[in-house]
Amino acid sequence: MQFKVPQFLEIEDKIFGPFTFKEFVYLVGGAGICYILFKLLGIWLGAIPILIVAGLSAALTFYHPNGKPFINMIEAGAKYAMQDKLYIWKRHIIKVKSKEQQEMRATAELKKETMDQNGVKLSGSKLRDLAWSLDVLDLKK
Repeated sequence: MQFKVPQFLEIEDKIFGPFTFKEFVYLVGGAGICYILFKLLGIWLGAIPILIVAGLSAALTFYHPNGKPFINMIEAGAKYAMQDKLYIWKRHIIKVKSKEQQEMRATAELKKETMDQNGVKLSGSKLRDLAWSLDVLDLKK
């Protein structure tokens, strides 16, 4: 038997025209709060709160950063603000050395890296050949 597998499970249904149920509630709720603020405070005292509520309502409805609802961003911000934070400070002591000492140390380290035990300088190709021969020519097997 063949069954149809549901597709697009993450997409919410559009119930009220181009809006989902949540988006419609955000719009109607924001409009209702704006109307209540207008009736209580009037146009002059209520202008700033009305603009804030209308902006938040519009952002919740229409703004989808990175394809996610804006409410997820608000929730993440609130969790970050409420959770405990761990601040670690580690003191770094920087010793000031002369340039000559730094150059001498750098050249010594470079020589140490490029020399083998017998004092023979190994180039990149010789190292690669030696590593390959050790991997391939394992005589103990």
